[in-house]
Amino acid sequence: MRDYLNAAREFDYPSAAATTLAGSLDALNACVECCDRHALPGRIALFWEGRDGSSASYTFAELQQQSARFANFLQAQGVRAGDCVAGLLPRNVELLITVLGTWRLGAVYQPLFTAFGPKAIEHRVQSSGARLVVTDAANRAKLDEVADAPLIVTVAGAKGQGIQRGDFSFWAELERHSAEFEPVLRSAEDPFLMMFTSGTTGPAKPLAVPLKAILAFVGYMREAVDLRPEDAFWNLADPGWAYGLYYAVTGPLAMGHPTTFYEGPFTVESTCRIIRQYGITNLAGSPTAYRLLLAAREQVEPLLKGRLRAVSSAGEPLTPEVIRWFAGGLDVTIHDHYGQTELGMVLCNHHALAHPVRLGAAGFAVPGHRVVVLDEQQRELPPGQPGILALDRSRSPLFWFPGYLGMATRAFVGDYYLSGDTVELNEDGSISFVGRSDDVITTSGYRVGPFDVESALIEHPAVIEAAVIGKPDPERTELVKAFVVLQPQFRAAPALAEELQQYVRKRLSAHAYPREVEFVSELPKTPSGKIQRFLLRNQEIAKAQTAASH
Repeated sequence: MRDYLNAAREFDYPSAAATTLAGSLDALNACVECCDRHALPGRIALFWEGRDGSSASYTFAELQQQSARFANFLQAQGVRAGDCVAGLLPRNVELLITVLGTWRLGAVYQPLFTAFGPKAIEHRVQSSGARLVVTDAANRAKLDEVADAPLIVTVAGAKGQGIQRGDFSFWAELERHSAEFEPVLRSAEDPFLMMFTSGTTGPAKPLAVPLKAILAFVGYMREAVDLRPEDAFWNLADPGWAYGLYYAVTGPLAMGHPTTFYEGPFTVESTCRIIRQYGITNLAGSPTAYRLLLAAREQVEPLLKGRLRAVSSAGEPLTPEVIRWFAGGLDVTIHDHYGQTELGMVLCNHHALAHPVRLGAAGFAVPGHRVVVLDEQQRELPPGQPGILALDRSRSPLFWFPGYLGMATRAFVGDYYLSGDTVELNEDGSISFVGRSDDVITTSGYRVGPFDVESALIEHPAVIEAAVIGKPDPERTELVKAFVVLQPQFRAAPALAEELQQYVRKRLSAHAYPREVEFVSELPKTPSGKIQRFLLRNQEIAKAQTAASH
């Protein structure tokens, strides 16, 4: 295991490019980087399993040929380098062919999560100007409600079902076109992905990911995930979102490493079965998935203990209980990783680098990035003072975010990118996550991070999940309110609410315990599993306004 400080000091952008990429920063093609250069006889790119138990594997050489066919098809429809091609597809080989074929042409791939409704799809394809969308029979009907929908290519369902009049048939078109297509070379600054990121207000904002980001994605896979040639790797995240597209598709394939797709929904049973069946040793996913595994620990431990070598978590901070259970119950280290759609992963506890690991800390900057903590005047703060997590763009050679497409990027202030997240620098140089800046609670003059309260609540045996917000209060500015999902064997009752309050008060502090506890059946989340605290906060604000008007 390499030392973190030496790895960070040794990073050099041009030399990293020379050793990581087949092309140069002036002449790149993402399909070459993620497919062609690895197309050796028999080398597997994808292990796939369907929700019905069917399975298959695909080599880089097979994907190279099919991506060429798809690129020829796109070119025949007038799609050119720089144009957008959207994919509304589940985790299957057609998704990979669409992505790689789009890249081979020098075009830009745009993911559409399959849980999106027509309005979400419409906003994204209209904002990107997508020339064509590839979908499957299960999602095809959504496009009928999309105004001015682009050309549609459909992967047929059973017996050819799902292809409507005017659609192109995915596999029929591939068979019609040549398996030879010379990759179109682009510069490192040219985009290859079109992503959208949601805030608490306003529509999702578009951002174009440049080709040079592949270097950063590989750096994360190598240093933080510690993906090794002998690993069997599975990222649970859906490629309809950044973590899945960056690190279940681009990152591992750019390293010539097979990735794993499971087309079905997450369940404890399917997760355990696939880890065992495919010999998964390196696992990545979200805290939501890991909490569900923890909740079924009696089922999971006999099946998975000792099978995993490294586990990585992204999306929101891990709770101490999850970290302890993976170490004790499954005999594997799980590490917290932090990032954004705009950044990729930039702050991690690294599996491949030796450094101190502080319980609850997000870790250290991924080599190639300088992460700092700023006050409201953009002054860098010393340890122990909470502030905004920021990237020093002038001293972060792997920082790739060019800004939002067609709109001002208010997060750029001088040389800094302001993440909007509140963190604190520790004495050992690590950084601890406090919360989104708009999630931090101010109560009786104290600042309370919701994550701390949530972590304490989840330690209680009755609690599966918890979300904590600041509820408007005329005396305290805000009071701490918790929304709690209970384990099935527990019943919601005032006595249990009082027990949870005292439990947190004892474990955390007198000012940070939840003065209100509301039991709920589920918490609002994004499709990628992040808790949407702002929806709960807006709900409480609306209640307060209604009460004040009467």
